[in-house]
Formats: sequence, structure tokens, C-alpha cells
Amino acid sequence: MNLENKVAIVTGAGRGLGKGIALKLAQEGASVVLCDILPSDLEKVGFEFAEAGLQIKTIVGDISKEEDVNKIFESTLESYGHTDIVVNNAGINRDSSLVKMDNLQWNAVINVNLTGTFYMTRKAAIVMKEQKHGRIINISSMSWMGNFGQANYAASKAGIVGLTLTGTRELAKYNITCNVICPGFIETDMTRGVPANVWDLMVSKIPAGHAGQPSDVGNLIAFLASDEAAYINGQIIEVSGGMVI
Repeated sequence: MNLENKVAIVTGAGRGLGKGIALKLAQEGASVVLCDILPSDLEKVGFEFAEAGLQIKTIVGDISKEEDVNKIFESTLESYGHTDIVVNNAGINRDSSLVKMDNLQWNAVINVNLTGTFYMTRKAAIVMKEQKHGRIINISSMSWMGNFGQANYAASKAGIVGLTLTGTRELAKYNITCNVICPGFIETDMTRGVPANVWDLMVSKIPAGHAGQPSDVGNLIAFLASDEAAYINGQIIEVSGGMVI
């Protein structure tokens, strides 16, 4: 999984899953562009990575805004001249039962999770087609199959699956792979915020007996980003410890 001389963009990299993904890619030798909407988180993680001697660049941006997405790619190309790997990880949740969910909750999640991933994927495709190579790895969720209280989140994550598989069909001839990862219950700042009884319930559904770590997802992404994964395309891969929703 040698990623030396590769340039990777990771969204939502200021904490949690995105931070773990970015760390693994950097440890494998990639120059990693960390993107996040929160400057304070990005500054902190950027300092940590730089202190560890990792090759990184940080960019503050909101992927639900097309102009910010353009800025992310323009800045990356200006610094490195190419973009080899794009990991679309940024996402939010605004949970509520279907009948109680308001338009603001629906639109907020769709705008970031699905529209933002579309903006990033489209721009990556434009850049990578010119290069004649690239890896697009989108983060969905096991919730794409539907989950109580997550109509907006599930719909956004299901949309990411369809978007990714369409990318596979359209971009494979340009030596670009598009794969989608569906993490299960991963220990992050977000999941650690759930009540203890909910945590125990989720873990009880995992045959492995424990929540996953961001590194579990990062390990798979590092492989999919590598030259060794050139013929793995259009796959929906769970990282869940065998979890059943």
C-alpha cells in the first residue's frame, strides 16, 4: 500500500473518521490535503500531523458550496500539480422520526452528505479524466439500507451508493476507480455522544463484540487508493465487524 508521490484529498478530516483516514494515508506516504468546515479542528489536527513529520496541507471549506469545492481542488493542484485520491467522508446527521422531521433537518443533511459528495465527485472526475488515472472513494453508511429516525441520513447515504456506482460506469475507461465504503458502528466523537444504553444496544448487534476504530476504515481506504487495487471498482464494502442493523 505504498502511496508515495500520491496526493489525496480527505473531507471532514478535522476529527473522527476523517482524521483517522487522513492519518493512514499520510502514514503510507501520501501528501494529504485535509479539508473541514471547522477551522479550529483543522488547525489542531494539522499541527498534530505536521509534528509527526507527515506531508499535509489544510484547507477550510464547506463542501455543500460549489465555490468551496472548486477552491479545494484549485489549491491542491496549485500546491502539488495533481490529485490522485479523493475520499469523500464529510457528513452530518440531524436525526428525527419521519413524521417529525422538518424541512430544515432534511435539507441540511442532503445538502452536505449527498450534494456535497456530488460536487466533490464531479470535480474529481474532471481533474482525473485529464490525468487518465485516479481513485474516488466515497463514505456511505450501513444506514443506506434504512434506519429508524434517519430518513434524511439514510436517503443521503443511499444516494452516495448510486452516485458512486454511476461514477464507476462512466469513469472506468479513464483508469479511474470509484468505490463506496459503508462503515458500521465506528467509535468517533459523534458516536461517543450517544447515551450509554444506545451504545450498548449498537455494540450488541456486532458479532465482533466491540465498536470499530477509524483505523479500520483507513486501512481499507489505503488499499483501495493503492496501485494494487486497480481492478477493484464499483464495490460496496462494509466495515462493520459483521454488524446487522
